[in-house]
Amino acid sequence: MNGPRFNELLALVGRGLMVRTDSRKVLPGEVFVLMPSAVDKAAAYLADAIARGASWIVVDQETAVPGDLQVSLVRVEDPAETLGELADAYFNTREQAMQVVGITGTNGKTTVSYLLEGLLSACGRSVGVLGTVAYRWPGHSVDASLTTPGCWRLHELFAQMSASGVDTVIMEASSHALHQKRVAGLEFDAAALTNLTQDHLDYHHDFETYYQAKRLLFGAYPRPDKHKAANADDPYGARLLKEFPDALGFTLDDAQSGDGPMLRGSLVECTATGLHLRMEWEGKCWSLKSGLVGRHNASNLLAAQAVALGLGLGPADMQPLAPFTGVPGRLERVSNSHGLDIFVDYAHTPDALVNVQRALRNAGFKRLITVFGCGGDRDRTKRPLMGRAVAELADVCVLTSDNPRHEDPLAIMADVRPGLEKARSVIEDADRYQALLKAVALLEPGDALLVAGKGHEAYQQVGDVKHPFSDVEAVKRAVHEVKG
Repeated sequence: MNGPRFNELLALVGRGLMVRTDSRKVLPGEVFVLMPSAVDKAAAYLADAIARGASWIVVDQETAVPGDLQVSLVRVEDPAETLGELADAYFNTREQAMQVVGITGTNGKTTVSYLLEGLLSACGRSVGVLGTVAYRWPGHSVDASLTTPGCWRLHELFAQMSASGVDTVIMEASSHALHQKRVAGLEFDAAALTNLTQDHLDYHHDFETYYQAKRLLFGAYPRPDKHKAANADDPYGARLLKEFPDALGFTLDDAQSGDGPMLRGSLVECTATGLHLRMEWEGKCWSLKSGLVGRHNASNLLAAQAVALGLGLGPADMQPLAPFTGVPGRLERVSNSHGLDIFVDYAHTPDALVNVQRALRNAGFKRLITVFGCGGDRDRTKRPLMGRAVAELADVCVLTSDNPRHEDPLAIMADVRPGLEKARSVIEDADRYQALLKAVALLEPGDALLVAGKGHEAYQQVGDVKHPFSDVEAVKRAVHEVKG
């Protein structure tokens, strides 16, 4: 990878030569990198890039390439890693004076990133956030297309943030992105694991592979001295703490972590109006009151503080977390003129559904009505588990469509149905708005309605088309239609 030809290419990219990973976007004189995900169609993509005028081709060591190419060919061990090097050269990423925090885990990444954004901003930092909801920094915000953008786009966003004066970047690092090395070329100053529960097994196939993808954030990327934090109450978090003894654990359950450091939290209060937490770390104690609801949010608050401690903040700096009221689509209360208690949440895994429903159960509502569905083209094995999670805690289960994508919504619902065998009451309607109408019709004062699965999303994907659909706006319309 560091041969003369590669070094020549690296120098040219550093002077502004553009790199592409999509052959359709190649312009004359540019570089085309054949990514690992494209090797099965290598011949077609290489031919297309060359026809469009590529001057440089970067491929792995095995891919067959015609011998009469009139371009400069560079073979490398790992094109995904190489793309990170090229992006770093083009955007001068490592020269940017920004601290970078990576948050990974199945649930809680977005909430923790928002908490850290508010906390660090209150401490005088200029913060950029890249995550599920948006890519944003002071003066700029755009809706996110992926939780973690592609490698070249990621470096481009870093350059834009640096030019805008951002000094701290908080990014959600998905397991897909870590496995696909979309974060190649970046250096993390801090990394945190919130938890690991069933999700994305359609991609990773088993929990061990899923865990190893998450672990990459802690062990595979530069800066081995980066601050690490992990949830000691989660089995995989506890495992991570054993594998990285210098990592800071955080616990609500008084978990033990050998001789490793631990941020211990205890719940003084957990009610419908919020949380009261008491923390202990290195002999120091402090308290925090928050309007967030649910034990899972207490863990999220601990995660944010565990990262902040590694970035140089102290216990006295944590109070700006108190006024934070939540993330769009994360147990978001939907206001209405009837005073009904309606919440929209992004929960789309069995564990997340348990957490959010338990939070509402503990708030003391008379009944819990839960509207949910499962996404198409995703892990089928979690569908009955999601049904079981809802059946265990909801008084009424309303099964509907989420984002069916390329699957038949009725077939998806059939996969969920075995998990609902022990449900108290079940209503089914594949039309999500009709399902909301039926749920709202059942809703009485003192009940709670949870609309789960899509959260902040403003669309419903059917096939390749994203149709406008916001759970928040749809349930408001349903209340007006049903209740007047």
